[in-house]
Amino acid sequence: MTTTLITGANKGLGFETARRLISAGHTVYIGARDARRGQEAAAELGARFVQIDVTDEDSVKAATEFVRDDAGHIDVLVNNAGIVGAHKQVGEVTGSDMQTTYDTNVFGVVRVTHAFLPLLEASRTPVVVNVSSGLASLAATADPSRIEFHVALLDYNSSKTALVMITSQYAKAYPAIRFNAVDPGYTATDLNGHQGTNSVEDGADIIVRMASIGADGPTGGFFDNSGPVDW
Repeated sequence: MTTTLITGANKGLGFETARRLISAGHTVYIGARDARRGQEAAAELGARFVQIDVTDEDSVKAATEFVRDDAGHIDVLVNNAGIVGAHKQVGEVTGSDMQTTYDTNVFGVVRVTHAFLPLLEASRTPVVVNVSSGLASLAATADPSRIEFHVALLDYNSSKTALVMITSQYAKAYPAIRFNAVDPGYTATDLNGHQGTNSVEDGADIIVRMASIGADGPTGGFFDNSGPVDW
């Protein structure tokens, strides 16, 4: 039985990923800040709920201890929790705005990964999937023919670029763990007011695929549904 933790899993891509992985036989822990919503999502899917606020060290520590006592290890960690950020013009973004966005999208991933590394190392085939974005790609955001070129979100875009590099560094430091970042595409979720052109089912495809790789799967890469991303 594969044991999986997904952060930010009470709705959107996290919820759909949990549903798909449960159908594939995973035991899934639904990670969410809001206890009521997380418990409702877990009950609907047949998952376990663990309360976790990725911006809070104590919350992350408590979640780690809960999963350790309950399961002893995890095989898959999906760092899905994220925020869109200040949504301001580039010149209006402040250092405080950047800090707030990075606290979830970057530092939150590091907090959770750092805390759960011992539980991942207890697995025979550990996998980490970091949910990034096409807006992380330097190549895409510099190409006027791409939609990413026209989306200027200083805090969000740069946080997702940082996440790709973080993924690469973890992959080199922990070769026994498959670390990869993924781009689910412009998916209709709360993050963009459901304006995305992809369904959550389509967006979750790459997350589920990379969560399901074995010990011989790729590591240290950035992938979307078509394959490796030029970033």
